Amino acid sequence: MSVPYWRLSSFYFFYFAIVGTFIPYWSLFLKDSGFNPVQIGELFALLGGTRIIAPILCGWIADRTGKNLRIIRIVSFLTALLFSGFIFVHGYVWFAWITIAFGFFWNSTLPQFEAVTLYHLKEQAHRYSRIRLWGSIGFIVAVLGVGWLLDYLPPLVIPIAIASLMTLIWLVSLMTPSIQAPQHEVAVGILKIMKRPELWAFLIVYMLLQLAHAPYYVFYSIYLKHYQYTASLTGFLWALAVFAEIVLFIYMRRVLKRFSLRTVLLTSIMLSVARWLMIAWCVDYFWLLLFAQLLHAATYAGAHVAAIHLVHLYFGDRHQGKGQALYASLTFGVGGMLGSYLSGYYWESLGAEFVYSMAAGFCSIAIVIAYIWVGRERV
Repeated sequence: MSVPYWRLSSFYFFYFAIVGTFIPYWSLFLKDSGFNPVQIGELFALLGGTRIIAPILCGWIADRTGKNLRIIRIVSFLTALLFSGFIFVHGYVWFAWITIAFGFFWNSTLPQFEAVTLYHLKEQAHRYSRIRLWGSIGFIVAVLGVGWLLDYLPPLVIPIAIASLMTLIWLVSLMTPSIQAPQHEVAVGILKIMKRPELWAFLIVYMLLQLAHAPYYVFYSIYLKHYQYTASLTGFLWALAVFAEIVLFIYMRRVLKRFSLRTVLLTSIMLSVARWLMIAWCVDYFWLLLFAQLLHAATYAGAHVAAIHLVHLYFGDRHQGKGQALYASLTFGVGGMLGSYLSGYYWESLGAEFVYSMAAGFCSIAIVIAYIWVGRERV
């Protein structure tokens, strides 16, 4: 069976087009809706909180039934339906409940599609980067397009655009062919996998990396607006980061032939420290902000590809759904929730410089843990 390249790529394109609309601009929409930084941080934390439970539950069901794609179709439909409620409601309580509801289904989608993609690729896992880069292209198209629209239209265009893209994700999932997990491998028990100290060190490292990314995702656009950057220029900076990510995805196969996953991971974390410090203290120097955004190639793309390969190696085909779900829950879920809450709590009281410096500190801790425990086995 041939790999359905364009259908897999289209899913990533629309999924990360949503991310490219949500991450840079949702905080601006929330601020325009009358919410303060603490409330904005809480709403992002609620979204991160759903990522703790939803992927694990969904991954367990998927591995139990082997129906990853059917689950994706159901949850993507419910995501689009629930998210459209933001267009009509007002007030913190309504926003909180809809965030919890749509977030539960939204955060179940990507881990299972990652598993579906790897099932389709089989022994061609090195092609993952070439499929995933279309997500980065989708992010750029969305972040530039919505940034341009916001120079002319009210922020209500943001939830309308996201709900429309979520509908397109559901339609693409209907067109993607189903595939069962390969059955040829002798499955290692999930409890035996979970007892490996290296696995937990890996998860803690990525939880710290996501905790550090949270103030970037939640407050970077607000941060730039405070320093008089326009919406279109803010969109350009977001897009530049993802353009750098695309370049690395294109050349990732060559990188992995030359360097180990451990080297890629450690380098990515070290560059993360530099990036957050530059954002914290160099916002008045545009050329340094440009350089900090180029480092996104390492801090996100390099770290992400290393993670996907490591999860695949740790969990094998039989437990891939649970593995991707556990990775998403403990890193993006716990890390994202804590990072969003802490950055919202300290944003006004201690300032943006402290928050981004704190992010650099978390990455410094991650370097130590990764250096001691992660990737020492030859992979």
